Amino acid sequence: MTTATTVTSTPTAGAPKPTTMAAALNRALRDALTEDPAVHVLGEDVGTLGGVFRITDGLAAEFGDQRCLDTPLAEAGILGAAVGMAMYGLRPVVEMQFDAFAYPAFEQVVSHVAKMRNRTGGRLPLPLTIRIPYGGGIGGVEHHSDSSEIYYMATPGLHVVTPATVADAYGLLRAAIASDDPVVLMEPKRLYWSKADWSPENPEPVEPLGRAVVRRPGRSATLLTYGPSLPVCLEAAEAAVAEGWDLEVVDLRSLVPFDDETVAASVRRTGRAVVVHEAQGFAGPGGEIAARVTERCFHHLEAPVLRVTGFDIPFPPPMLERHHLPGVDRILDAVARLQWEAER
Repeated sequence: MTTATTVTSTPTAGAPKPTTMAAALNRALRDALTEDPAVHVLGEDVGTLGGVFRITDGLAAEFGDQRCLDTPLAEAGILGAAVGMAMYGLRPVVEMQFDAFAYPAFEQVVSHVAKMRNRTGGRLPLPLTIRIPYGGGIGGVEHHSDSSEIYYMATPGLHVVTPATVADAYGLLRAAIASDDPVVLMEPKRLYWSKADWSPENPEPVEPLGRAVVRRPGRSATLLTYGPSLPVCLEAAEAAVAEGWDLEVVDLRSLVPFDDETVAASVRRTGRAVVVHEAQGFAGPGGEIAARVTERCFHHLEAPVLRVTGFDIPFPPPMLERHHLPGVDRILDAVARLQWEAER
């Protein structure tokens, strides 16, 4: 008589498993604190509470309250202290609790953070990372859903990056902390709980800062996007198949420095481009991106570069945000306009 044997598989150590973006950011901070004693984390409620989004959960218990430091409710003071820390050789990582809460600290950003290296003739770099949760999609009230990236993009002396995937959340934060120049890391709040199979044992660093990536190849048109709008663009690209359109989706990842090479190569292949983001359209990031594309791809464009953005209003109440934020239908309408323009 034969006996049936049940074989149970044991997961391979370090094998990819479902991980949230929040967990990847937490792991990036933990690894940076472990590897470099100069790294310090500070901000409102980052210690005992672990941050309002729990990005710093457990760090104070593991590394002590001198390296994961709760601060007073004073953003200008937090960032001013971090400037001094960076000047004396530390690598502070500042958390601004919400996008619009960072505005009181903006004077520090413009006057000191962005200018220190230039002011000292390159003798005094400022290795400072500013983490800013941003964007809508969480039903937040006023001051909790701003897309403030254009303010930092328009401030010379800063790097500005934003992840849209779990892997990039880890990689971009590690690269930001390792940079000798100040980096503003815009973290899309609505993606904190998105999941992907990712191994914290074998993470892929995003190095150097300033590289875009093609998330979906296509031939009909290019969707240029970043952060919280990437999943929407990928969904739109899938829906476009039914219309006979094959859309390429480029995740910019880095807004400053900007990867003109990858973007221009994509638009030259497709001949059409749509920029998609949550920030307002007027004087928003899409205007700069469209200008750069037009300058570099003018003779390849079969239609004007279009933009699908948030409206030119303060962020609306939660019940209206689904109308305000770019959605699949608005993106597909823009692609249809591109086709019409090309065929006129």
